[in-house]
Amino acid sequence: MAASCYFFVAALLLLCSGVLSFPVGQEKRDATTCGYQSCHATKPSMLNVHLVPHTHDDVGWLKTVDQYFYGDRNDIQHAGVQYILDSVVDQLLKNPDRRFIYVETGFFYRWWKQQSSSTQQTVKQLVNQGRLEFVNGGWCMSDEATTHYSAVIDQMTIGLRFLNETFGICGRPRVAWHIDPFGHAREHASLFAQMGYDGFFFGRLDYQDRTRRMKAKEQELLWRASDSLTPPMADLFTGILPNGYNPPEGFCWDQLCADAPIRDDPDLEDYNVDDVVQRFLRAAKSQALVYKTNHIIMTMGSDFQYENANLWYKNLDKLIRYVNDQQGNGSNVNVLYSTPSCYLQELHKANLTWPLKTDDFFPYADNAHNFWTGYFTSRPALKRYERISNSNLQSCNQLEVLGGPVSRKGLFGQGDSETLRKAMAVAQHHDAVSGTEKQHVANDYAKMLAKGWQHCQVLVSNSLASLTGSSAERIYCDNLNVSVCPLTESSSKFSLSVYNPLGRSVTWPVRLPVNGTVYAVTDAQGKPVDCQVLPVSRATQEVRRSRGFARNELVFQVQAPPLGYSSYSVSLLQDGPPSSSPQHQAPTSIQNKFLQVTFDPDTGLLSGLSNLETKQAIKLSQNFYWYNASDGNNDESRQTSGAYIFRPNSSTPVMVSSKARVEIFQNSVVQEVRQWFSPWVSQVVRLYPDSKAVELEWTVGPVPVSDDQGKEVITRLDTSIKTAEFFYTDSNGREVLQRKKDFRPTWQLKQTEPIAGNYYPINSRAFLKDDKDQLTVVTDRSQGGASIYNGSLEIMLHRRLLHDDYRGVGEALDESSELFPDGLVVRGRHLLSLEPPATAADTHRPLAQEVVSQPLQSFTEGDLNPNARLEFSGLQASLPPAVHLLTLSQWDEESVLLRLEHQFQSWESKASSQPVTVNLQKLFSTLNVLGVSELNLSANQWKDEMKRFDWSPEKEEKPLLKTFEDPSAWEITLRPMEIRTFLLRVTFK
Repeated sequence: MAASCYFFVAALLLLCSGVLSFPVGQEKRDATTCGYQSCHATKPSMLNVHLVPHTHDDVGWLKTVDQYFYGDRNDIQHAGVQYILDSVVDQLLKNPDRRFIYVETGFFYRWWKQQSSSTQQTVKQLVNQGRLEFVNGGWCMSDEATTHYSAVIDQMTIGLRFLNETFGICGRPRVAWHIDPFGHAREHASLFAQMGYDGFFFGRLDYQDRTRRMKAKEQELLWRASDSLTPPMADLFTGILPNGYNPPEGFCWDQLCADAPIRDDPDLEDYNVDDVVQRFLRAAKSQALVYKTNHIIMTMGSDFQYENANLWYKNLDKLIRYVNDQQGNGSNVNVLYSTPSCYLQELHKANLTWPLKTDDFFPYADNAHNFWTGYFTSRPALKRYERISNSNLQSCNQLEVLGGPVSRKGLFGQGDSETLRKAMAVAQHHDAVSGTEKQHVANDYAKMLAKGWQHCQVLVSNSLASLTGSSAERIYCDNLNVSVCPLTESSSKFSLSVYNPLGRSVTWPVRLPVNGTVYAVTDAQGKPVDCQVLPVSRATQEVRRSRGFARNELVFQVQAPPLGYSSYSVSLLQDGPPSSSPQHQAPTSIQNKFLQVTFDPDTGLLSGLSNLETKQAIKLSQNFYWYNASDGNNDESRQTSGAYIFRPNSSTPVMVSSKARVEIFQNSVVQEVRQWFSPWVSQVVRLYPDSKAVELEWTVGPVPVSDDQGKEVITRLDTSIKTAEFFYTDSNGREVLQRKKDFRPTWQLKQTEPIAGNYYPINSRAFLKDDKDQLTVVTDRSQGGASIYNGSLEIMLHRRLLHDDYRGVGEALDESSELFPDGLVVRGRHLLSLEPPATAADTHRPLAQEVVSQPLQSFTEGDLNPNARLEFSGLQASLPPAVHLLTLSQWDEESVLLRLEHQFQSWESKASSQPVTVNLQKLFSTLNVLGVSELNLSANQWKDEMKRFDWSPEKEEKPLLKTFEDPSAWEITLRPMEIRTFLLRVTFK
């Protein structure tokens, strides 16, 4: 039986069994009145102006999510989302011609739960008739620079699933809508294409790019968003909106606006219909000059508008009537209520060719000195917490599946993954993980993540109790990065469980705060594990303040099986002085069997890196610097650095110190060089025995501002690699893009900010390379970076600023806390690998996945239970090296959602950039897979029913989508950069 036929049969069986109950929105209703069928008629011989009533509702920014929803704290900003939805629904019912689009499902979900059944039925009718249309449909409108693709897919899935289950096929958005993010990532476009969207609209792009595109009528284009996926799989029609996302000047009729209403009583002195009509006709014809067809779009709304929707609709009704009345006088302008999908449909009907774009839209500048590249790094502690929370969520989702129903309600109470899933979805918002919110809002995001993790901890404990057969209480130590864990600090005997969410086994270094000096560690088979004790660093003692009292750290390596856990027993053997004493002289080198790291004995700084396997050696120096943030004084532009904008007042950064005081520790488990550059900057250079990467653990803060200067702190790696002004960054953690100093592939750049104008987002990695050497840096969070000099890579670590940048947030980015009233201290890791370019990805791809999906550690008091199951793998065997298990989560009682991805680009690796086949029936050790049906990426359509508009690029043939057959019913083949999503019907073995 052919694979495609099998998927159909499997889906049919699932439907008949009631397992799916149409979870992906394929409800068999008459859909002829929603979607493209609900669009108003246009006039081919006229200029058709599509008026799109909309509101842009940030899920947190100046106020928290709750404050925005309820309309609380209007002293900060007048905004109440619940009233917007109340008012819009009421006004849509008064005129069947009216239209409205809504975007943020996280807000709509809250509102929907509070409505009566009669109101819900009314809203369903509006949706079924296309009068209320959802666009984008994710839980939020995510940021595109600082989000990881796995979290983006999750937040889109949760929002789209709610719309499907609530409204069926009429609730499925056809258009992606990112009107406010500050630059646009190629990977986001690729994801949207794979989610089945027909088009994508946004509002912000570089002012120079916009000027060129307006002149060339290239504000609508075909974005080829992958260099690995076969076109048009990742091709996405993209439109740039004319006024950001605001109405044309003079035509804003919200209660927050000051524009005059349409006064249409001719008996009154202030009658203004003629003036309004003429101004509108001029605006429409002017806009039409910079677009390609006889259709233009106008966004009639803005931030938190339509709280009193009557104001908008009463004036829009009049505008449409009076402008169209002019057609009788020879006017060729036709105005209509519309939606982005209706506008897109008309562009598709035009059957034109469109300019092709293959790069991205970073960095974004709205003026010569206003580059929005600071937020790539803003709030680095929140950025790291979001990344850790994502890792915890994936482990929680997986253990919910592997542990079965008892995971949700078991020995330790009622747990869930939903709370953390929704908190993570909100955190992807373009004013959340981006770091561009007010401080109290950032605190609220972190609080939501912490609350979600508490719910997940119960679920994880239940699942592990079920899998291990042990009822011992589990403890989670969330402050291990600063050597705080009350259990390990005080107990003479405890056990450690390490759960690995990856589809392959991992070796991972564990560092536990302790007060003893000699310990014994044994693995699940009772075999001894080499362990060593090091004194806690002075930097850690300062960072943790009063939270812990450990004098030492116990260090050993653990091994965890794929999608499984392994257990370790730890026993105190001896108190007394530390077994390891430091060498205080400057080191010359540390090395393992793969790498050698050399240091300058006069300065204590890095001086070189060698790959002992490949016989490569490069010069490598590393140090910390800071840019003095512009405060706007003595500057005609008055532009300052702030949460969004990076603007140093000099192109030359200030070196923190030309030397580092050092201590060196060397033992059988780890070699580390501890460097102190100043009271507020330190670093540990670490090398573990079997690692192909050297770890740089940096600690920065509190950043001093006693000199009244805001500071933007960087680490800079200067190498002998001949880069010719090129360097490379990832896009949302997936595909890699080439960057060049002072250059944009799409237009002739006039560089006005030589530092900030060369900064790009780094989500998980960046690298320098020439024909011989590639130095890759894997990051543990999103950061901004640049290559200002040949062979140099700088990454911004921390920002402390004293002025607002006038982009709306209204406060300086000057973070502190109760523990750190003098300014926030931030700690993080960079992992460096040196490989030949042809094989570098074989190291940095799995390395980055280990950092993103790190093992989850839990502890129990006392010795291991000898009757417990001390080791477990949820897979029958490790996945092939090119394959990453992206998603495993419970969908309903009898089915799970599975995503597998090929994690290599087509050109990256001779060994790994090849198609890989996986047998789904032979995948899991504890689950019987009874049926499988394939979905699109966002799991809201069956894959074989996903039909998208086809578009023709200029200057080349329109690509024909190639179809690939899987080898058999259960075997699926993944090609480079391909993600495949399946709904599996399962039972426990």
